[in-house]
Amino acid sequence: MLELYEKTAIELGELLRTRQVASVEVTRSMLARIEATEEKLHSFVTVTPELALEMAAEADRRISAGTAGPLTGIPIAIKDNMCVKGLRASCASRILANFVAPYDATVVRRIRDAGMVILGTTNMDEFAMGSSTETSYWGPTRNPWHLDMIPGGSSGGSAASVAAGQAVVSLGSDTGGSIRLPASFCSVTGIKPTYGSVSRYGLVAYASSLDQIGPIARDATDLALMLNLLCGHDPMDSTSVPMEHPDFTSFLGKPIKGMTLGLPREFYSHLDDPDVSRVMADARKVFEGLGVSFVELSLPHLDYGIAAYYIIAPSEASSNLARYDGVKYGHRAENFDGMIDMYCRTRAEGFGAEVKRRIMLGTYALSSGYYDAYYLKAAKIRTLITEDFKSAFQTCDAILCPVAPTPPFKIGEKIDDPIQMYLTDVFTIPVNMAGLPGMSIPGGFSSTGLPVGLQLIAPHFAESRLVQLASAFQAETDHHLKRPPL
Repeated sequence: MLELYEKTAIELGELLRTRQVASVEVTRSMLARIEATEEKLHSFVTVTPELALEMAAEADRRISAGTAGPLTGIPIAIKDNMCVKGLRASCASRILANFVAPYDATVVRRIRDAGMVILGTTNMDEFAMGSSTETSYWGPTRNPWHLDMIPGGSSGGSAASVAAGQAVVSLGSDTGGSIRLPASFCSVTGIKPTYGSVSRYGLVAYASSLDQIGPIARDATDLALMLNLLCGHDPMDSTSVPMEHPDFTSFLGKPIKGMTLGLPREFYSHLDDPDVSRVMADARKVFEGLGVSFVELSLPHLDYGIAAYYIIAPSEASSNLARYDGVKYGHRAENFDGMIDMYCRTRAEGFGAEVKRRIMLGTYALSSGYYDAYYLKAAKIRTLITEDFKSAFQTCDAILCPVAPTPPFKIGEKIDDPIQMYLTDVFTIPVNMAGLPGMSIPGGFSSTGLPVGLQLIAPHFAESRLVQLASAFQAETDHHLKRPPL
């Protein structure tokens, strides 16, 4: 029999509504699991047992009063770059180590309104800049499947917490793969929604034209519940799209016979790892057995994606992070000689090496005489990549490809080689560049037992298609049911 912390949101919701368990009981189970495993994993920056039990008690009152929704009483973890009023929002950086959020992000307000239970905030790469959760000021998060391995980044704590049973679901943010990569490496299910479908109000910005909040869960069913909660227009976010979203749960279990999946040559030509190749081939057989056909296609500008991304994202970061100067909030250097020296010392002390690297890259790309040569050219490449995807979707319903070129790698293996670390995101970055929805689902395991994820990519605002495909795949496979041997 499964422990409470091992159950999905849909399973717990049924137990809660039928009064077989109370939310306080579920929350205590999660907090005990965090206490038992956190020393090994370091998934969290802040754990909030008092707040969680208070919210759970309120959820139980709502359930008793008959005013509960499908997620009332379900425990959730939130990435440390989203504002939760009264909690630290450090972005895993020294410069914000003691910053307490004065308001709730829109997604957090929706979580509160739904009656969910906030367990705490999760570890991440500093300011979401990284693919391994090793750049955190608070130290790295470890992969629940193998403690010597990275969990992916930047939402590594969010994915690890769900994989390890420390949270039922979690929130992450995705700028170049930061939800899908950890979901793949931790064998959980995660989605980056279409840019503009989930409010970014209260998300601490890294690259504003690329960042998107999304949920991480154990399976597509829980993901659909979370999308119903999170998607929708927010007047507080000028990039939020005013449109109606469907009930994503209505696409669960729908047949996928007759659908077509595209296989981009440019993605598969980069695939050298035998384990990832085998998992992709096995997944294709599963989809074919469900009546899906495949078509090869070309995305000719894909190879320029990483180069263009590492101009656009750092450029936006250099602008967004200019506000951390030690004047109004955050870390301030203690010893300085005048205002300019205070700025310099504060930022030198407050930011880690990777954040400094990206600020300098972005500042250079935006500087006088270089803007046209770098930023403008990268923006044009971004348009070409978007057009490539639009053309591809004329011949297929969605695209199937890997999330990452390899299974998880060892902590410390790539941290001193930025180029190799950046190449980890080769399959995820183009999705952000085009603003498309992308989902990672557990696809299998390597010969050494490490998780390998599949990536599904759909046209703009076609998240329902991803839910339908993932749900059908997970009905035929059991990869998402396996748990790490913690």
